[in-house]
Amino acid sequence: MTEAVVVPLHAVAHARTGDKGNRLNCAVIAHAPEAYPLLVEQVTEARIAALFAHRRPGRVTRYLLPHLWAINLVIDEVLEGGVNGSLGLDGHGKTLSFLVLTLPVTVPGEVLALVRSAIGARAISV
Repeated sequence: MTEAVVVPLHAVAHARTGDKGNRLNCAVIAHAPEAYPLLVEQVTEARIAALFAHRRPGRVTRYLLPHLWAINLVIDEVLEGGVNGSLGLDGHGKTLSFLVLTLPVTVPGEVLALVRSAIGARAISV
């Protein structure tokens, strides 16, 4: 068994996002099924709220989607009133998914190797 390492979330998952009004919807999808339990354990409502603390989120709700190896995060009151009402530049949900993907996660070396193998296999088979 190899040591666990701390990596940014994007090393084991990718994200798809959208926004509606002042609500961000962000799905975090594991690159491989072996990484999904890490998402469940480490991508928590509390950690996402802390990550977005500078934007003062109203509430973070997490939905587990195990058959898709995904977590759906709904973050309320985080878009400065919404895309059309905000004075912030490029505050859309799509750009904020990159913030989610910077979240540090601890990953066992074996799982990281499986994820890298899965990503490489998809890239080669395209």
